[in-house]
Amino acid sequence: MENLRLRVKNLSFSLAYHFTFAAEVTPQPPSVKKDINILRDSDKRFINIYFSRFVFEKGSSNMIGGNSTKGYTCVLMAALLWASSGTIGKTLFQTGITPMELVQIRVTLSALFIGLFFVSFRRPLLRIRGTDILYFLFLGGVAMAMVQISYFSAISKIQVSAAIILEYLAPILVAIYSIVFWNESITVSKITALFLAMAGCFLVVGGYNLHILEMNRVGILWGLASAISFASYTLLGEAGLRRYPPWTVIFYAFVFAAVSLNIVSAPPDYLLTNYGASQSLYLLYLVIFGTIIPFWLYFVGINYICSTQTVITATFEPISAAFMAYFLLGEVLDPFQIIGGISVISAIILLQLQREQDEMAPALIRMQKKGEND
Repeated sequence: MENLRLRVKNLSFSLAYHFTFAAEVTPQPPSVKKDINILRDSDKRFINIYFSRFVFEKGSSNMIGGNSTKGYTCVLMAALLWASSGTIGKTLFQTGITPMELVQIRVTLSALFIGLFFVSFRRPLLRIRGTDILYFLFLGGVAMAMVQISYFSAISKIQVSAAIILEYLAPILVAIYSIVFWNESITVSKITALFLAMAGCFLVVGGYNLHILEMNRVGILWGLASAISFASYTLLGEAGLRRYPPWTVIFYAFVFAAVSLNIVSAPPDYLLTNYGASQSLYLLYLVIFGTIIPFWLYFVGINYICSTQTVITATFEPISAAFMAYFLLGEVLDPFQIIGGISVISAIILLQLQREQDEMAPALIRMQKKGEND
């Protein structure tokens, strides 16, 4: 029995490594398959019990630490890329491209580029269950499409800073939903981080200088809609990541978002437009570095640290945009904005130090399901 325990322990480490760090769709290594196949049925039953207890109760704490760091790093990188792409978007608006055109181009080309890559190199990532088509339709065709439309509609009616404040009410919505429906625990550190992030975002965008109640009411409604949409696709994303790897989820989200947005504007205006060389380069940058990579990084973050931590960490986007404008464009930061930036960074650090909810991360849930099936 002791030899079997030692053997199972080694096998558990092999499987844990494979499920956590290897590609989600690649087969098990031959060595692992060999170890599994030569075991008796009684031994396999023992493995199911031991694997569950060892990996998901004891061994998971070590894996969580590394994956938690990966999750926060990915979300911070996504926030930086989204912030840097804001200037590109403004430049394209000045050349005559409308917000709807830009949104359509972003999601359509993103879906096309990822799809071509999958067909050529990673076809298993295209596999989904037929019963999940409705889920992806809602994730992409409704939630992701609406977050794009609502935000740009809001900034067309009210100040950008006000639109950002309204959109970043999403962390509160995500936290409430996760606590009520997913039984996520309420901790002092999580509430404190949420408060620091929201207050910091409010200060950085200059919310203290705004008179939101005096602004265009339609713009305010669009801003609130963007918060609901942002929260929705974050939560829906986590639900999908419990069954599929991030690339699969983000690809089909883009596909159905593209279908939805192109139906809204039929025929799409961008198909009839001849863009100049500079416009094309800006659009290419926005598709790759402002859409595909940051959305993928965001979903990888959800994959490892769950929705609440991810969306709170994403408040780093307006902070990084403000500081980029300071260093690159020479814009002025007042003391309140600096305090707001410190507040958001403090919230992210506080979350990183508190890892108790990482056991609920989709990556571990998928790994556990695979362990039970095997």
